[in-house]
Amino acid sequence: MKALFKKTNLILFSFLLVFVMGMIPSVAPVPEEGMYPLSELKNVNLKKAGLKISQKEIYNPNGVSLIDGLVSLGGCTGSFVSPDGLIITNHHCAFGAINAASTPEKNYLRDGFAAKTRADEIPNKGGICRIMESYEDVSDQVLKAVENITDPVERIQVIAKKRREIADAAADRAKSITAQVSEMFIGKTYVLFKYREIRDVRLVYAPPRAIGEFGGETDNWVWPRHTGDFSFLRAYVAPDGSSAPYSKDNVPYKPKKWLQIDPKGVEEGDFLFILGYPGRTFRHYPSQFVENQYKYQLPYISDLYDFQINNMIAISKGDPALELKYASRIKGLANTMKNYKGKIEGLRKIQLVEQKKQEEVLMKKFIDGSPKMKKLYGTLLDDLNTEYTQLMKTAQASLFFSAGTSSSSVLRTADQLYQYASEMSKPENERKKGFNASAAKSALIANAGNFEPKLEIPLLLKVLNDAAGFETTSRITALYDALQGNENKTAIDNFVNNVLLKSAAADKGKMEALLAEPADKILNDPVVKFAAGIDKQKEYVNAGNEKINGNLNKLLAQFVDAKAAFMNKGFIPDANSTLRLTYGHVKGYSPADATYYMPITTLDGVIEKSYSGGDFVIPEKLKELYEKKDYGPFYSKKVKGLPVAILYDMDTTGGNSGSPILNAYGKLIGVNFDRSYSATINDYAWNESYSRSIGVDIRYVLWVTEKFNDGGFLFKEMGIKL
Repeated sequence: MKALFKKTNLILFSFLLVFVMGMIPSVAPVPEEGMYPLSELKNVNLKKAGLKISQKEIYNPNGVSLIDGLVSLGGCTGSFVSPDGLIITNHHCAFGAINAASTPEKNYLRDGFAAKTRADEIPNKGGICRIMESYEDVSDQVLKAVENITDPVERIQVIAKKRREIADAAADRAKSITAQVSEMFIGKTYVLFKYREIRDVRLVYAPPRAIGEFGGETDNWVWPRHTGDFSFLRAYVAPDGSSAPYSKDNVPYKPKKWLQIDPKGVEEGDFLFILGYPGRTFRHYPSQFVENQYKYQLPYISDLYDFQINNMIAISKGDPALELKYASRIKGLANTMKNYKGKIEGLRKIQLVEQKKQEEVLMKKFIDGSPKMKKLYGTLLDDLNTEYTQLMKTAQASLFFSAGTSSSSVLRTADQLYQYASEMSKPENERKKGFNASAAKSALIANAGNFEPKLEIPLLLKVLNDAAGFETTSRITALYDALQGNENKTAIDNFVNNVLLKSAAADKGKMEALLAEPADKILNDPVVKFAAGIDKQKEYVNAGNEKINGNLNKLLAQFVDAKAAFMNKGFIPDANSTLRLTYGHVKGYSPADATYYMPITTLDGVIEKSYSGGDFVIPEKLKELYEKKDYGPFYSKKVKGLPVAILYDMDTTGGNSGSPILNAYGKLIGVNFDRSYSATINDYAWNESYSRSIGVDIRYVLWVTEKFNDGGFLFKEMGIKL
C-alpha cells in the first residue's frame, strides 16, 4: 500500500476519497459513506438509490413522518411498532432490564419472557426513552458568546455554558420536553434538539438468551451471524399524557407514528435504509488523533476489559446468582473489548494513520501553494501536531485516571474517602455546594462493605503493574513515591496486600472507625495519602488536557474548513448520538482472499453451529421445530430456509443498535444489531468494500416470537397479517 502513495498525488487523492472522506453528494445513485443528519436529507437522491416513497414520508418538518416513530434508548435505538407504545429494539439493548428482572428461580434471561397481559409487563427501573420533537441550528448564538475570547480554556468553558443555557431555556418539564445542544462539527456548528422524554418503559417480550445472544462473544462482530437479537418494550405515560415514573395508573403512550412491519422480509440486492441514533465517529480528525487511539486508548481499554471479563467468568462459573450478578457487566465490557480489538486490527490492516499522514502532506502542499490558504492555514498542521504530541505525553496517565482507577472498588473508595476528608477539613461555609457529610459517610461504609476479594485483588494488581510500565511522561507519581521508586512486581504485590487490602477502603469495620476520627487524621492515613497523590496528579494532567482541548476546539474547526477546500467537497458531520439516516442494499462481501459471504443466513446455520456447544447451545425446542421444518409463512424459497440475519452495506456505528431496518416502502424488515469485524473501524473510516452492518431478519423475529413463550399475541397489536 505504501508504494501506492509514492506513484502520483492523483492516485493518492483518489484513494483517500474512497477510504477516508465523508462527502455529501448532490446525487447518490449508489450507497455511500454517510450518517446523514435530517438537515442534509435534501442533498441525497434516495429515489435514484431505490426508495419507492416520497422522502417527505421519512422526514417532514411540517407533518408526521417515519422519524416520529423512532426512540432513543440511551445508547441504543428503538422504534414504535403499534399505536399502544410497543417498541422493538435489540435483546442486548434490553439486556439490563431482562437481567434485573431475573432471579435464579425466575430466570427470564435464560428462559425468555412474554407478558400475556399489560399488567404482567415488567418495569425497567431507570429506563427512559426519548422522541425527537424538533431541531434548530444555534451555531451563531454559541459562537457569538466566544467571539472575543482568546484563552482556550475559557473559550471551551463558555461554549459549554452557552450550550447548557440554550438547552435549559428550550426545555419544558411541564410538557415532558428536554433539550440538548449537540456539537455537529467541533468548534464550528451547534444544533438544538428537543426531545419528548418518557420515564416509564417496561419489558414486554424477550426470547431465551440462547436465541437473543446466540453465538455470544465468539460470534460478536462476526459474519456469518445467526443471532435473534431482538426484544419488545412498551412506553407508558401518566393518564394526562405527561411523562411520569412507573405507576400502576400509567397508560400506554400513543405515538404520532408507528412503523409497519413487512413479514415478507427482504432479498439480496434490495434497497434499505436505517434511521437511528449512531453514537460517535471520528472521521474528520487528523492523523495524530487516530495514532493516539491506536497506540494508547484502544489497547489499554481492550486489555483491561478482557482481564475483567475473564476474571468475572472464572469466579462466577457454576454459581447462578453470581452469573446473573455479573451478566450485564460482562456483556457491556465484552462488546467494547471486541470492538476495540477489531479497530486495532482494522487500523493496522489499512494503515489508516499512514494514510492520513500522507493526505496531510498533500494538504500542506495545497495550503502552501495558495497565498490565501497559507494566510489562513499556514501553521495549522504544525499547530495540530504540537497539541496532539503534548496530549500523547500523558495519554497513559489519563487512561489510568479515567479507566484504571474507576475499575477498582478499593481505589474508587480511597478517592472518595480523600474527597470526604478534604471537605471536612474546611470550614462548613467553604465546603463544596451539595456536600452532605452524613450521606458521604454512609456511602463510604457501604462501598467498603461491598469489597469482593476474588474480583478486586487480581484487578488491583493488574492496574498497578500496568501503571508501573507507563512511559516516563505518564509516570504515576503516587505509585512511584509509595514504592520508593522500586516499581517491580514484588513491591506492587506487597503494597496491594499489606497496604491497600488492609486499609479502610477494603474493610467496613475499619472504615467506620476511621470516619470517627478528625479529618486531619484521616488525611494522614497511608491509603488516603496515596489517593491524594493520584488526585493531585489527575488535576494537573486534566488542567493541561483542558488547555490542549481548548486549542484543538479552534484548530479542528479550521482543519475541517481547510480539508473541505483541499478536497473541494462538503462533509457530513461525525455521528454524535443525534438522529441520522443511512442507506444501502442487502449485499455480501469478500473480507479475505478467496472468500465470499452471502448476505442472508438461515436456521440451518444455527443448527450447524449448535453442535459446537459453548456459546452456540440452543434451546431443545428450537431443534425440534427445525426438525419438523415448522417455519409457517416465514420460509424463503430464495435462500431455501428460514432467514435469520441479513448483511448490508450501510454506514452504522454504536448507538445504531436496535435501529429499524426499512425497505424501499418504509416498512420494517429487520432490526440492526452489529457490524462485521472489519467494519469496527467505521468510527474512523468507511469503505463500501469492507464496511458491512448486520441485522436480525424480521421473519426470524416473528417466527421466534410466535414459537417461544407464546408471544404471537403481539401480532394482532402490530397489525401483522400472515
